[in-house]
Amino acid sequence: MLARSTTRRRLIQGVGAAAVGCFGPWTVHHAWAQSKAKKPLLIGLATDDTGQYAASGQDEQRGMRMAIAEANARGGVLGRRIEVVHTDTGGDPAIGGPVAERMIRQQEVAFLLGGVHSGVASAMSKVAQSQGCIYFNTNSSSPTEAGKDCHRTKFVWDGNGTNFSISVVKGAMTGFGRDWVLVTSDYGWGRNTASGIRGIVEGNGGRIMEELVVPQNTTDFGVVLNKIRALKPGVIATAVGGDDLKVLRRQVRENSMDRGFGWINNQQDWPDVYGLGREALFGIFGTTWYWGLGLAGVKEFVARYQRTQADYRIKVPGNVFYNGYMATRELLRTIERTGSTNNLKLIKALEGLRIPAVDRMQHHEAYMNPQTHQLQQTIYMAAYNDRPRQTDDLFRILGRLPPHEVEDRASLQQCSLESYAATPSFEP
Repeated sequence: MLARSTTRRRLIQGVGAAAVGCFGPWTVHHAWAQSKAKKPLLIGLATDDTGQYAASGQDEQRGMRMAIAEANARGGVLGRRIEVVHTDTGGDPAIGGPVAERMIRQQEVAFLLGGVHSGVASAMSKVAQSQGCIYFNTNSSSPTEAGKDCHRTKFVWDGNGTNFSISVVKGAMTGFGRDWVLVTSDYGWGRNTASGIRGIVEGNGGRIMEELVVPQNTTDFGVVLNKIRALKPGVIATAVGGDDLKVLRRQVRENSMDRGFGWINNQQDWPDVYGLGREALFGIFGTTWYWGLGLAGVKEFVARYQRTQADYRIKVPGNVFYNGYMATRELLRTIERTGSTNNLKLIKALEGLRIPAVDRMQHHEAYMNPQTHQLQQTIYMAAYNDRPRQTDDLFRILGRLPPHEVEDRASLQQCSLESYAATPSFEP
């Protein structure tokens, strides 16, 4: 793969350093170069604004943009205004790689953010690593993203399927029994998440009666529901997301199967249930954050959201917006603390990142695992709220676990980060 455009990229080592010796230096002719203004910092947002995860892709993009707007209101980062280019990845893994290639090499972004569909995130991260571009996977929760598909330049900001499974499985076994059925979406995230659930269930004395695999974009779950009736499990664990999960929930409710079984949804993304009515929520699920948490800073964050997103259909922020916002904010904070945009300096700083609970608006300190590049954070267990304080108070928080109790140990074994020497270095 060819190196990124040399009009902006200052290569430091390896093949890039040889290129500098042969062809550089270069003169950059931009308006900002002819004035006293510093060159803007260009960030690429690649989000799933259409397709299965459209609701979440649009939501996380709003979170990223709010963090950037707040930073620009304070004067930008290192005196540089932050600018944005955006591309819709459509939840299509075949698009992810070309999108990253174009944004990094042609549009010359300094950093890349986004990715709800795990296949898209994985494809983008491969290109980002080859170019040395720091990529923040903001909302893809496949365990493989910080496992076998990890990269030195990639940082994963959501909890993953294993984290959420650990948090909810033990409680479900106590309440609903040890006979389980898995309903699995037939792609990377679904298969990997279901595999994690299976391991936790069987490791705690449970039994997987059957795994029912469904294709993406399923519109009729009738065969699956009939099979569940015949098997009569105590618990059904779903690894189904996005619009597919909306369809499944509706059909479960229409078939009066929402109260007769213990339903476990690995993670419930706020954009997928907002506006569907409280009856659309059943079972137990995990989340990284809720707008109703009685913690310092939450009310102020909600107020800023409502002020800046006044015309948006979702009237209070959820976990997806929160993840997009927090990841972007921490990128910009790390640049300020480091005093540099050099990618290797930033990678090393991010590997030592620790965020106080009060800054995260969570109950426990969050920290980056330097071996997998996944943020370790509080995981909450939640259910339908039958005593809401107001219209949008949909979740009842049942409990929480600190990061060390939900750690994905399999990722530690599967992840092999590239060396610093093998990672192209540049300073945008």
